[in-house]
Amino acid sequence: MHSTIRLALDWTPNTNHTGFYVALAKEFYLEAGIILDIISPDVDDYKTTPARRVASRQVEFGIAPTESIISYRTTELSVPLVAVAAILARDASAIVTLEDSGIDRPRKLDGQRYASYDARFEDHIVRQMIRNDGGMGNIEIINPPMLGIWNTLLEGKAESTWVFLPWEGVEARRRGIALNAFRMEDYGIPYGYSPVLLAHEIFLHENRQLAENFLAATRRGFEWAEAHPEDAAELLIETARHPSLQDQDFVVESQRYITPYYREKEKPWGSMRPKKWSAFLQWLKQDNILTDRNGNPINKLIPSALYTEMFYTV
Repeated sequence: MHSTIRLALDWTPNTNHTGFYVALAKEFYLEAGIILDIISPDVDDYKTTPARRVASRQVEFGIAPTESIISYRTTELSVPLVAVAAILARDASAIVTLEDSGIDRPRKLDGQRYASYDARFEDHIVRQMIRNDGGMGNIEIINPPMLGIWNTLLEGKAESTWVFLPWEGVEARRRGIALNAFRMEDYGIPYGYSPVLLAHEIFLHENRQLAENFLAATRRGFEWAEAHPEDAAELLIETARHPSLQDQDFVVESQRYITPYYREKEKPWGSMRPKKWSAFLQWLKQDNILTDRNGNPINKLIPSALYTEMFYTV
């Protein structure tokens, strides 16, 4: 008897997700007694976030940045979402500008347009990066449609945006578009894990063995992908069968780029460091970014509420 697990992706299938599709193709989930149903956000044109799907119990697992968990934990109703695994062991994102724009430092973003995903803490984080580099943090925020955000930079409708380097960064390089990339860690921001695999606390407590089986099969998928990046890229393409994966050479190059990010050396995929959670949460508090919808500081939230080590020993 197999159990169905539903997984909500944060974006259309890409190399962040390769391990899930490898585990599907290699039947790791079936061996664990699981039928996996993967839900891409384009099924409803990105109207429902993965975190919202998990919070409303539409799915058992979702993929989202750390901020999504913090956001749901700090609403009036406080939904107990928790991270169960880090999909990437270190941050692979950056704020980027076109190299020929001359905006080669965050402080030069003052007075410029930033294409935002409209995430709860996103714009505050970008403004603080600018301040940390000596600027004022005065940027113009624009909110294009989700799928058009990257194009706003290429079309000159915005001077900067937040990208995933193993995807948009690889795309830009292949198209001969030179970028300036500003990484969080280079400007005093101890950014959290992004993305993470998250679940509802109630589901985990009621279905611990099922969750353990799902995580074990997923770990096998990601660690197989790490050991066989080219073959893993082909399995991603063949199994996901999504229009975003039609360029095989691009997907293989993206897979090679992201592979070193999957896990820390000598640690299993998914492992999380408590200090990383503590540092990011403390930074949000000290820079007055962690506030409620009315701008009041939130001080009671503790790092251990945001993730669980139930499935990993780190």
